[in-house]
Amino acid sequence: MSEIFKPNTAEQLIDVIQWANAHESTLAVQGSGSKIGIGRPVGAEGILDLSGFSGISQYEPNELVLTAGAGTPLADIETLLTEHRQMLAFEPPDYSGVFHDPLSEKQSSSSQKKGSLGGVLAGNISGPRRFYAGAARDHFLGFRAVSGRGEPFKSGGRVVKNVTGFDLSKLMAGSWGTLAACWEVTVKVLPIPEKTRTLLLFGLSDEDASRCIGSAAATPNSISGASYLPASLSTRSARSSVSSVFANSPQSSVIALRVEGPEPSVEHRINALRELLTTSNDYARPNHVEVLNSADSHVFWNEIGNLHFLSSGFQASNAQQKECWRLSVPPAVGWQVAHNITEKVFQNNPEVSWFSDQAGGLIWLSCPANSQAGVPTKNSEHAIRSAMEGWGGHATLWQVTGDDSAIEHRRNTRVFQPQPEALAALTLRVKRSFDPNGVLNPGRMYTGL
Repeated sequence: MSEIFKPNTAEQLIDVIQWANAHESTLAVQGSGSKIGIGRPVGAEGILDLSGFSGISQYEPNELVLTAGAGTPLADIETLLTEHRQMLAFEPPDYSGVFHDPLSEKQSSSSQKKGSLGGVLAGNISGPRRFYAGAARDHFLGFRAVSGRGEPFKSGGRVVKNVTGFDLSKLMAGSWGTLAACWEVTVKVLPIPEKTRTLLLFGLSDEDASRCIGSAAATPNSISGASYLPASLSTRSARSSVSSVFANSPQSSVIALRVEGPEPSVEHRINALRELLTTSNDYARPNHVEVLNSADSHVFWNEIGNLHFLSSGFQASNAQQKECWRLSVPPAVGWQVAHNITEKVFQNNPEVSWFSDQAGGLIWLSCPANSQAGVPTKNSEHAIRSAMEGWGGHATLWQVTGDDSAIEHRRNTRVFQPQPEALAALTLRVKRSFDPNGVLNPGRMYTGL
């Protein structure tokens, strides 16, 4: 059993990492443990638990800045921000509905959002608002951390103007704890919009839906959410808590367009979108149209970000091993990429589900891990990436579930998109600069790193 180190001061954190270097040991870095299932399994001798760095140390609502321990639960952050009518604009999701990793011992039955602030920043994990407000890294102002060498350092500050020289916050975001262990982070927050409305358009084909979303995003109506649920998904997905979704057309596709801001502006923009997309001869006409209020919009977009509509295939009791893929693609061809993979890789297997988010630039794909005849499970990622060639973009194996073999499956898979030779060499040099002995999260992203 791995030894667990749980420091709660910077000095203790430095001592642990320096000890690991001196003893040629390795450490698996984690916070709440909610994202252990993302990436390759870390084969480390010890566990560096950062959940002891919890608590909000500074919060200035008037300055729109918050500083907290990296292990602070997201639920605590959002509770405090909500009291001041503010939010994390990058809309961090909660994947606990689809993540049931046997390595994670911290799964909770609580209805509160899982995960820590440091965890979402380390993975640069963002929700449906990303294409409008930016990713987590764009709201990451500064941090205090200990490198893999065991040396403390800091970067950034409490205002954007403090960022001079190398903006290391951008480097840390998306490094998955392979470069340093952050113990304190500072983020930018924004006011919660006064009103939110979501326009639902039912019954369009995948191609027409893509054109519709692209045209809507190109208007000056400032859409902050644009997602598409194809008709094939509605017949086997988890049901939405919002009765309007699939209720009027239970086997129909759904386009969702979100508009936020002051009430008069929101009403004007949502009506302008509705008129453009339902009366113009340039677009196919939807079968039905609904507009969700603020409360229902909040529930629905949480379901989109949390992958609720794929969760029925990712329950722990499901005996069949399933994969969840995150496909970043050019928005205009997202639906074509999804069709290409569904048809060429999985031969239209009815167990394959997908939906698009972020105006078509993000495809979430759920599929059986061994659905392609003649292709070994460990090479399924090659087939998916090959099917994407010519379209651009990249694919990340976001989750594998089904049984204990899921860990071995991730170990034998290139989970993250393989890098070109020059970029891979640069990545290796960065890793060796921060963590020359490979102490932190070895192999989490790529073999040998």
